[in-house]
Amino acid sequence: QVQLVESGGGLVQAGGSLRLSCAASGSIASINAMGWYRRAPGKQRELVAIITSSGRTNYASSVKGQFTISRDNAKNTVYLQMNSLKPEDTAVYYCNAKGFSGSYALDYWGQGTQVTVSS
Repeated sequence: QVQLVESGGGLVQAGGSLRLSCAASGSIASINAMGWYRRAPGKQRELVAIITSSGRTNYASSVKGQFTISRDNAKNTVYLQMNSLKPEDTAVYYCNAKGFSGSYALDYWGQGTQVTVSS
């Protein structure tokens, strides 16, 4: 099992910045990618950014150049730096971890953290 605890959400004015953190604990060795998803009001959950254990990153086109995902392996923590925030970035942001245990796919989720961007 892997536990994910997010922090760093809150209320910010448009143009501002926030940094989300996701601390992982438990069977970390089974995880090979971590990322952030978000669910805006009335919309489906969508991928925001992902980072693999080797450091490869991938971003949704809507956040490229605006958000940066990074990881601190010593702290088992993944970060999402969000700059130039817009009201449309308002959503609940979820941390996700994926991996394998033998042939079984693993998929873990945090509890979510609210990000609200005011205009």
